[in-house]
Amino acid sequence: MSATNFNTKNDTYRKLMGNGLTYRIPRFQRDYSWTEEEWEDLWMDILGTIKTGGEPAHYMGYLVLQSENDKVFDVIDGQQRLTTLSLIALAVLKNLQRLVDERKDADRNKQRLDQIRQTYIGYLDPVTLVSRSKLVLNRNNDNYFQTYIVPLGHLPVRGFRASEHSLRKAFEWFEKRITEYAAKAGGEEGVALAQFVESMSDKLFFTVITVTDELNAYKVFETLNARGVRLSATDLLKNYLFSVLHRDGQHEHELKSLENRWEAMVGRLGSESFPDFLRAHWNSRFSFVRQTELFKTIRGKISTRDAVFDLIRQMEEDMDAYMALTQPEASQWSPALKQHATDLRMFSVRQPFPLLMASRRAFADAAFETVLRACVMISFRYNVIGSQPTNEQERVYNAVAERISGKQLTDAGALLTAMSSVYPGDDAFRAAFAEKSIRTTQSRNKRVVRYILCALEKRLTGTALDFDSDSFNLEHILPENPEAGWDAFSDDEVEALVYRIGNLTLQSKGANKDLGNAPYAVKKPVYAGNSFGVTRKIAEDNADWSPERLAARQNWMANQATAVWRIDQLS
Repeated sequence: MSATNFNTKNDTYRKLMGNGLTYRIPRFQRDYSWTEEEWEDLWMDILGTIKTGGEPAHYMGYLVLQSENDKVFDVIDGQQRLTTLSLIALAVLKNLQRLVDERKDADRNKQRLDQIRQTYIGYLDPVTLVSRSKLVLNRNNDNYFQTYIVPLGHLPVRGFRASEHSLRKAFEWFEKRITEYAAKAGGEEGVALAQFVESMSDKLFFTVITVTDELNAYKVFETLNARGVRLSATDLLKNYLFSVLHRDGQHEHELKSLENRWEAMVGRLGSESFPDFLRAHWNSRFSFVRQTELFKTIRGKISTRDAVFDLIRQMEEDMDAYMALTQPEASQWSPALKQHATDLRMFSVRQPFPLLMASRRAFADAAFETVLRACVMISFRYNVIGSQPTNEQERVYNAVAERISGKQLTDAGALLTAMSSVYPGDDAFRAAFAEKSIRTTQSRNKRVVRYILCALEKRLTGTALDFDSDSFNLEHILPENPEAGWDAFSDDEVEALVYRIGNLTLQSKGANKDLGNAPYAVKKPVYAGNSFGVTRKIAEDNADWSPERLAARQNWMANQATAVWRIDQLS
């Protein structure tokens, strides 16, 4: 992003609204949605700055604007905040109008009202009472805002959208708070109201990022980590798709259909990030694209009405598979598929998603299960144990997904062969497993270790265990904080070996608590009588516990793991 297309500065609310500048919420940006929770937070922040001895300023976060002329700005991110601040200024005006109507210092309060309106709200035609507003809202909210709220008239309550009711409720909520605030000033209400606006405007400030086009705006969203930014990136793409239809002169019913379908997808994703889904969807069908290039790529390919609705239809087609991969417990998949998806989620591995989404479209259940299981095996070998870089792995998965979408790969066997370059061979996997440490202080890591040990238990004894069961715990043979009786390990060896897989086993809850930091001589007979085969084997194979015995056990585990996490066709 070149410097000529990108400008950043800090501005107070006063500077933002001055100098004849106009702000427009893009026509298809999402509606006003703040509720009393956000109103209350903002109100308390404002009071905290304007009170005597209060904070010198309050930071309002990022404001992302798009403009070609530095006079009219489209609000790409920050519309909820700007809209609410305008409602606060209008609530002050409503109170000043009340004072004028009550003939309380009417002339001076009328001057205050006109000056505040001109500075923060805009020009109001004295004959028609039609506003030339500094802030223009989106297509669903602007008519109510300009027709009823800006002129400070009667606010009708029937026959309007939920977001229009939210605008009205916000205005009325702040009007009440400001009335209470002004009443504390006694006979100087007008002065207090004017001072409130002036103080608020000088003490609220934003980091304003101004860009020249949608592409630069999207790049801004991909580099910021502020709360809510990624949702704004989603809105930016939505706005672009709407603009394609609007440009082609489509009917309102098509725009409404697009909006309903888009919002349904966003709603289904819930806590999932829409850009993550969109990238997985795109990479399941087309050439590999990174998140930072996604908007540019889509904008380059989606430029007609037909292309917009094709994109929406294809996204809807892939949504079920994506949701089943990210939230398997709520899916309609078979128990076997759910378990494989749950394993991938536990591994925190998403690189195979495009390939899996393409496979779900192309293959029947049996073949898809083969592919999904293979992705679990690869992810365990490559990501969990091997900790290998994912860049090349992502590209391999995408290339295979492209071939599936292009009907060049039509069976699971050929697909597995195409993934062979990211499947670590037995020797490499065995060597990596034999040296692997997994720090169990993290809850995710603890689940992974339990998963590994339960799988080895099943191979050894045939007993299937639920690795999430609360009936047993992880046992560190060499304790995390060893006391007397562990002289076989130096301090450096304790630090290096305590989280090695070979030092970990399964133990029932009560026995685990009783053993504590006891020496191996005390633990051994308890292990010998244990219900878990992997734990009994420790006592059977090891008269004592030393770095050498730990390594020997982990080598045995590595051999077993090579047989458990295996794709026969690729081994």
